[in-house]
Amino acid sequence: MLANDVGQIGSLVCEPYRRDGRGMDRWLIRWRLTPLLLAPWWLTLCVLGLVACHEPVPVAESEPSATEASATEGLAPKGLATEPFLIVLGIAQDAGYPQAGCSKACCRRAGAFSERRRHASSLALVDPETSQRWLFEATPDFRHQLQGLDERFPPESSPGLAGIFLTHAHMGHYTGLLHLGREVMGAQGVPVFAMPRMGDFLESNGPWEQLVELGNIALQPLESGIAVQLNERLRVTPILVPHRDEYSETVGFLIEGPQRSVFFLPDIDKWERWETPIESLLERVDIAYLDGTFYSDGEIPGRDMAEIPHPFIAESLRRFSALGEEDRSKVRFIHLNHTNPALQPDSEAREEIEALGFSLAEELEEIRL
Repeated sequence: MLANDVGQIGSLVCEPYRRDGRGMDRWLIRWRLTPLLLAPWWLTLCVLGLVACHEPVPVAESEPSATEASATEGLAPKGLATEPFLIVLGIAQDAGYPQAGCSKACCRRAGAFSERRRHASSLALVDPETSQRWLFEATPDFRHQLQGLDERFPPESSPGLAGIFLTHAHMGHYTGLLHLGREVMGAQGVPVFAMPRMGDFLESNGPWEQLVELGNIALQPLESGIAVQLNERLRVTPILVPHRDEYSETVGFLIEGPQRSVFFLPDIDKWERWETPIESLLERVDIAYLDGTFYSDGEIPGRDMAEIPHPFIAESLRRFSALGEEDRSKVRFIHLNHTNPALQPDSEAREEIEALGFSLAEELEEIRL
């Protein structure tokens, strides 16, 4: 008997199964009880018929989840990308967004839409050629930010940090160091780059001093204006700026790669209080992440905002109005307070910023160096 004939007969045999939709097990049980199956040629016919009846179910190719897609977007696989790059791990003020204890509309939006939540300001520097990674700031969101960095550029060992650079001793910039202690990671000898007062603060106050005593971190002194050579093609220079320096100095960081450079300045008092014109830094770099804590005066009702001085974004827009288009495009505001209307993607504040040629930092954006 030819195979196609067997298939045709098998299709007829299978027809009751197809028509009534009953399960294959019941079909086999029904036919197994018939004497016809005792004949070897009928058994062969039925088996071949079942094969002919079988219609394979197409299997759809799996699509990456939204989380997987966002975690790899814009990043070449490890081993293929060779130029160093920066990743923005957070754009919010010290307490993140939404902020604890805030029940106003600004934070309710982030509560209702989790995709609007933002971590405290932080950058990561990665050199794929040497598999080295550095953090700028150890924020209260350290665990989430380190996990995000691990997903985008997995370390060879944990925590996989060649160093952490600290700007100053306000809560959103160093308290994440606790995760390196024995209650969590129990890290060994992670270099922490700090200015003299910042280093003294960590060595002289608990629980930070325990990190030093147990060797979880190894303090590396910084000096304003003196570059730290990270490897053959990367270096970082701390630049002293005026700020509320209750416990430490405050610095910004000039981060230089083989092709491009970035200035990271999440906190400063008013621009006019700094003896260095910010415009001179903008001329030297390709991208500048600048303090954008508040959009305008009166943003926090009932508080004297002079007690927490920052250059309002509205002030920066006026000051930078004389800049050319190229220099304007370098400015990306970061360290946004939960009250800052520019956090909202559909706000007039953001529209104004972008209309004038400036922009806001975005979490997980990358800058090739």
